[in-house]
Amino acid sequence: MKLMRTEDAVGQILCHDVTQIIRGVTKDARFRKGHIVTEEDIPVLLSLGKDHIYIWENDETMMHENEAAEVLCAICKGENMSRGNVKEGKIELFAECDGVLRINRDKLRAINSFGEMMIASRHGDFEVKAGDKLAGTRVVPLVIEKEKMEKAKELAGDEPIMKVEPFRHLKVGIVTTGNEVFYGRIEDKFTPVVKDKVEYFGSEVIGHKVTDDNNENIERCIRELLDEGCDMILCTGGMSVDPDDKTPLAIRNVAGEVVTYGAPVLPGAMFLLAYFGDKKIPIMGLPGCVMYARRSIFDIVLPRVLTGEILNKTDFDILGEGGLCLGCEVCTFPACGFGKGR
Repeated sequence: MKLMRTEDAVGQILCHDVTQIIRGVTKDARFRKGHIVTEEDIPVLLSLGKDHIYIWENDETMMHENEAAEVLCAICKGENMSRGNVKEGKIELFAECDGVLRINRDKLRAINSFGEMMIASRHGDFEVKAGDKLAGTRVVPLVIEKEKMEKAKELAGDEPIMKVEPFRHLKVGIVTTGNEVFYGRIEDKFTPVVKDKVEYFGSEVIGHKVTDDNNENIERCIRELLDEGCDMILCTGGMSVDPDDKTPLAIRNVAGEVVTYGAPVLPGAMFLLAYFGDKKIPIMGLPGCVMYARRSIFDIVLPRVLTGEILNKTDFDILGEGGLCLGCEVCTFPACGFGKGR
């Protein structure tokens, strides 16, 4: 491209958009890239502060901002994602379905470290809805070296660095524990909360059992729900370290190995996750905070498990920074910092 006095640019091809901003009225391109400048355009361009403009000169070593933005878009756009139109070197990406956004963070950081190009996204590993904006790509200069864009493509590899994993429809079983509920001393207010959260993501509760605090009875209820074909088991109550809280023991006896008993998250420190058998059926022990707190560890973990993700201990260890829910009067989760530790 070449810089030219605006008055001398009649007949030349613009190589960039020229934006017009009228406060409270518009902020949009007055002239688009590729526009052929006419005599009538000169006073308009001057009124927009363009004493000089860039006109297009073909250079095989360089790439226009819009072409480069298409490269970044292709690097990012994976399954269940759609894109907007290219504008001033920018392209936005959107979710095509409800699910969880996945991001290859190492590649995202590497590409952003190249300079002269950028990819900005919302946090990965959290729920998104169909139509949600997920990311935006931008090339900073008007033209960029083709070689640099090729290096970005090479670094990204064959797999896009983002995708949306849809929620699976799981058959869920709930085991409500506690002598106080089992013997009818208090009303079970835990199960309805858990059922609502499960159904919100499109799964269904197909079995519900209530038992006392005897660990053998809890184990029996879990195994019965597994035999009935449940894809996930949620155990409510009895999750503290008190001697008479036997739910963790029962889950451990059924599953054999526990991923985590405890997480650096408040509310939700006494959360437990285990997997059963070759099919990796998740079994969770939910602390009492899930019943009364608007948001807790369960809201962070449940969407990810419902996509089929197999979580490990490290996935929980990194939650400490950002693991404190502030209990805001107006809850905006997941559009807040809760659970976004890295």
